[in-house]
Amino acid sequence: MKRVAAIDCGTNSIRLLVADADPATGELKDLDRRMQIVRLGQGVDRTGRLAPEALERTFAACREYAAVIKGLGAEQVRFVATSATRDAENRDDFVRGVVDILGVEPEVITGDQEAEFSFNGATKELTGRADLERPFLVVDIGGGSTEFVLGAESVRAARSVDVGCVRMTERHLVHEGEAHPSPGHRPSTSAPHAPLSDPPAPGQIAAIKADVAAALDRAEETVPLREAATLVGLAGSVTTVAAIALGLNQYDSEAIHHSRIPLAKVREITDRLVSSTHAERAAIPVMHPGRVDVIAAGALVLLSIMERVGAEEVVVSEHDILDGIAWSLAG
Repeated sequence: MKRVAAIDCGTNSIRLLVADADPATGELKDLDRRMQIVRLGQGVDRTGRLAPEALERTFAACREYAAVIKGLGAEQVRFVATSATRDAENRDDFVRGVVDILGVEPEVITGDQEAEFSFNGATKELTGRADLERPFLVVDIGGGSTEFVLGAESVRAARSVDVGCVRMTERHLVHEGEAHPSPGHRPSTSAPHAPLSDPPAPGQIAAIKADVAAALDRAEETVPLREAATLVGLAGSVTTVAAIALGLNQYDSEAIHHSRIPLAKVREITDRLVSSTHAERAAIPVMHPGRVDVIAAGALVLLSIMERVGAEEVVVSEHDILDGIAWSLAG
């Protein structure tokens, strides 16, 4: 057994996994798995820079994670940074802050590397399943980008495209002149300058769908999406839709992990989310407060992918890039 710590810092959230890994048996035993919504990518699509307040939220989470890692005695730490930091002009400020707090330099990985970690993390448990056909198409819907990876035992083709729940929300659902949907903000439907459309207008929904369709065209230049036999969905937008589909009263990772959600159910939930107000989405029992503003766009991305692929269901995995990062340390 090797005790490792993996950190995945994305556009919307930063997550930590401390686990004991046994390469001989393929077992990864969780000791601590946690997530914080920090919106590191706040405004990056518009400004090209990481906002000072977004950096401070992220550094606060890093300080908490450093204490957990030290307390559990992880032998190795790997910090992977994804879409938001690839796009930012001031990424050096981010790197310096992480090194000061955690003592390791964040690796700003490429989309292809991100996709490979996601594939390995999501499929290691699935390769022996007789009830799931190959090849798998692993889809990781993040805040700023979505990764597509096709493969059976190993990666055959991969592509990252700049479509994610935060990026689509900021690009299409924020009123002109507003910087971003801030964490915890509750726009009033009566306020004339509410940051987000509440609910989104039909034209805004159509614009998101068009953006996603163009991104899927780009993905298909590299990854034959329609050859997928099993669609595996990762990350918060997918797991939140699954939790709603399962009718959970509170978030339950064990119930969500490897659940199979039919296309018709995803379409029904997406229709519900895009026609709901902020308050109605926030009242959903399994909704994380940090996802209230971006879940409608995330669900639209998932639905568009399922329709393009021709998938009758999505297999939902709680194991993703974070687990892939941990396995990369296990050697």
